[in-house]
Amino acid sequence: MARINKISITLCALLFTTLSLTPAANASQQARHSVVQKTHLAKSTERKKKTSSKTAKKKNSTQTKQTASSKTSVKSSRTAQSSKLKAQKTAANLTTEKCTVRKGRKTKCVKSAKLADIHKVRMQKAQKTAMNKLMGQIGKPYRWGGTSPRTGFDCSGLVYYAYKDLVKFRIPRTANEMYHLRDASPVNRGELENGDLVFFRTQGRGTADHVGVYVGNGKFIQSPRSGRDIQITSLSEEYWVRHYVGARRVMTPKTIR
Repeated sequence: MARINKISITLCALLFTTLSLTPAANASQQARHSVVQKTHLAKSTERKKKTSSKTAKKKNSTQTKQTASSKTSVKSSRTAQSSKLKAQKTAANLTTEKCTVRKGRKTKCVKSAKLADIHKVRMQKAQKTAMNKLMGQIGKPYRWGGTSPRTGFDCSGLVYYAYKDLVKFRIPRTANEMYHLRDASPVNRGELENGDLVFFRTQGRGTADHVGVYVGNGKFIQSPRSGRDIQITSLSEEYWVRHYVGARRVMTPKTIR
């Protein structure tokens, strides 16, 4: 009987321990499970936040690029429109319209270019080119037979360099030939314009043995003689007044290229 009682007591104690430990174990497992769930939720939330922030950045950068490209396109279109308007105004200034009115018929209008204005623009451009080429040689030494900036110039070589690519005809090589050039028209001294050739007879050889180019304000550019540099000189100086023989115009609307 005593053994039976001991065994029953032992079984009761084991049963009680098992029953008391089971809820605690279950509670511990549930707590661990809830912690794991919370961790997973936190990680997924962080991932969603990162993804949404990246998406927002991409959208912002795309919108910025689109805005910049739209601004660039607007600027280019405005520039194109302004240049087009300028071209139209220029064309309008260089054109004229003639209208013919007939009884019982529709009025006909024909646009034609103002040739005088077109020729004037071309002449001004050619004169400016010639002046720039000549002025760029000031201070360089005289060189007999020279026709280029590398070797230097004599008087007719300087003129040849300035006009050889601007007129349709061949520019002669000597001052006397230039003076008698058929394609050049005579000009009175009081009617000189920029680019006209002025001629002198300094050594009694031929009709003219020296040439320069009129640059306005009563002055001309020349390559004088050996030992002197290319310079601008006044036509009113006594020496040049005494030796002056005439002037020729080589650039006209018909002769320029």
